[in-house]
Amino acid sequence: MLRWQIAIQQYRGNMTIVHKSGNINKNADGLSRWELPNTPDNPAYVPENEEPQIPIEVINITDVGTEFFEEVRESYKKDRNLHMLTSLLDKYLKDSD
Repeated sequence: MLRWQIAIQQYRGNMTIVHKSGNINKNADGLSRWELPNTPDNPAYVPENEEPQIPIEVINITDVGTEFFEEVRESYKKDRNLHMLTSLLDKYLKDSD
């Protein structure tokens, strides 16, 4: 059904595609078994001489030392807005204990 949605999407306008099982829709069987040619104008075209490409996502994990966190902590103290925020949060945490 997907290849038909792709093939007729330019004509869809007010059209809605609804799935009907083969028992109800007798003429769908012939359409669903009809193999489309593997040509560039086919929406599902796959070049035969091209190797399939598999996208690979990389996750890079870096171990950050304590020096980094000390620098961040010190920079929070130097920034007026962040210092005020951390002071309020510290006070809130102490009051909730």
